[in-house]
Amino acid sequence: MSVFISQFHHRRQEKHYTLPTPEQLRLIIENIENYVEQNIGRFHANRLEKIKDLDFNSVVRRKNPYLYKAKNILTAQDLVKNLLDAYLQSQEETLFGDFVEDVAIFVCQEVFGGHKSGRLEGIDLEFVKEGVYYIVEIKSGPNWGNSSQIKRMRHNFQKAKVALQSDGNGMDIIAVNGCCYGIENNPNKGEYFKYCGQAFWEFVSDNKNLYVDIIEPFGYKAKEKNDEFLVEYARVINLFTSGFLQDFCENGIIDWRKIVAFGSKKSS
Repeated sequence: MSVFISQFHHRRQEKHYTLPTPEQLRLIIENIENYVEQNIGRFHANRLEKIKDLDFNSVVRRKNPYLYKAKNILTAQDLVKNLLDAYLQSQEETLFGDFVEDVAIFVCQEVFGGHKSGRLEGIDLEFVKEGVYYIVEIKSGPNWGNSSQIKRMRHNFQKAKVALQSDGNGMDIIAVNGCCYGIENNPNKGEYFKYCGQAFWEFVSDNKNLYVDIIEPFGYKAKEKNDEFLVEYARVINLFTSGFLQDFCENGIIDWRKIVAFGSKKSS
């Protein structure tokens, strides 16, 4: 981190500060792009590891057989591909959500000197901006939780505020639920604010265009990495289809009753 960016952090923590110069903005964006390009490989490596370690029986048990029967799937490969794709999508959303969270923390670190929280339960990011202390829980998208999960987040915000105040933090403390994509037209939730998409990235960077500027680095070596993944994906499809034909088909016809029993029958 350069000296003038380090000095810039201190100014951003004051109630009155000067806006960054074009050179400072350029360097911050460059650092963010470099971080994404240098770390996106983790996502691809984890994605590849997930598919290599898959056990097909566990995939079959986790998915709803009634749904796939209702879709009138007739061939083993089509069913295997549907099951595998549904499983991988949920895994990839979790893996990529974790990575984007790290990117957001890095962005805030570059601009405001923010840091990943390690002491406050449920809090991902802490930083000071214009004399206000922000505690942030970061999610991938806006529709991330049910009522009990949102209640838990509120509880975490309340506990974090009490802990910070007991430490002698005299600043105003504001809680934020940040979502990396999406739109929230009513951000004031009373106990906290919810910023999504452009509003969130601008909140952690003071750059209203960052949410579109960072899209290109996410594609760094994407074709190369995806080609590697597709080779393993094809291998798994072939292996799983072969096993499925043996275990869940009779004379080439899918035995749906056997699939349902495999995932739902009570232990004797």
